[in-house]
Amino acid sequence: MQSIAYYQDLITEYFESLSLTKEPKNLYEPIRYILALGGKRMRPVLTLMATEVFDGDCRKALAAATAVEVFHNFSLVHDDIMDAAPLRRGHQTVHEKWNVNTGILSGDAMLILAYQYFEEYEPATFRELAQLFSKTAIEVCEGQQYDVDFETRDNVTLDEYLKMIEYKTAVLVGSALKMGAIVAGASAENANLIYDFGCNLGIAFQLQDDYLDAFGDPLTFGKQVGGDIIENKKTYLYLKAMEFASASDKEQLAHLFSIQPLDNTDKINSVKELFRTTGAAAATQAAIKAFTFKSFETLEQMEISAEKKMMLRSFGEKLMNRKV
Repeated sequence: MQSIAYYQDLITEYFESLSLTKEPKNLYEPIRYILALGGKRMRPVLTLMATEVFDGDCRKALAAATAVEVFHNFSLVHDDIMDAAPLRRGHQTVHEKWNVNTGILSGDAMLILAYQYFEEYEPATFRELAQLFSKTAIEVCEGQQYDVDFETRDNVTLDEYLKMIEYKTAVLVGSALKMGAIVAGASAENANLIYDFGCNLGIAFQLQDDYLDAFGDPLTFGKQVGGDIIENKKTYLYLKAMEFASASDKEQLAHLFSIQPLDNTDKINSVKELFRTTGAAAATQAAIKAFTFKSFETLEQMEISAEKKMMLRSFGEKLMNRKV
């Protein structure tokens, strides 16, 4: 296994070689634009890494890794339209730079392009990759719809919330790893185990994102702290607080999540205090640890060397070691 930086450089080099300068310009230019914004590209890194975990050549997984990244960016383009988001990775979103119709159509083209990258593989591998990709893609759409539905519901359960973040976020992490296993010709058992490793780590990561949104350091978190509170999002923190709160605290929390003041400072501080005093903050940290350890437990069942298990565990620990 190589360093994360090595895989990132390999992916960047491969992306630069892709032929996306086509006509009509207004269909393909937005695709090149969103892909060029980069980001950490952790999902395609996982595909390359998993290929080498199972003794494959990571370069043979570049097409599958590209499919994962193109699909992920397709989902971001459409999510940004749904959220009316002005910025993505510090730059104008596609629908702001062009228009909503262009964003929808270019996003649609990205979904189709993602499937085309699997055509580089032999029929048996293509079939396995395409089946996994189709399952994952529909689950991501289901997760997004759950997220939209939850905005207008007051009776969201913890199990429903965990299912939403599993589908919206975690399954793509698991699939990125499993695709690498498939390209490497790993056993079905090992491929499923590394999927579970990624899925549980993805849930832990999203729960940590929820926690850091409220309690993170603005200098290191990379996003506005308190954004979920401002938007009245019913995150794991909120649901745990409502579960643990007294009648009066529940009433106060429900009120705070029904208002949108011009200055959100007092609202954010009041909600954070309720998250602390009800025990929701501690419960969320416990859940993060539980899903992280659950992902590490699957490593012990994999038929790979102890060194590779340790490297995957180390990757997981680095991924979860964000500043609070």
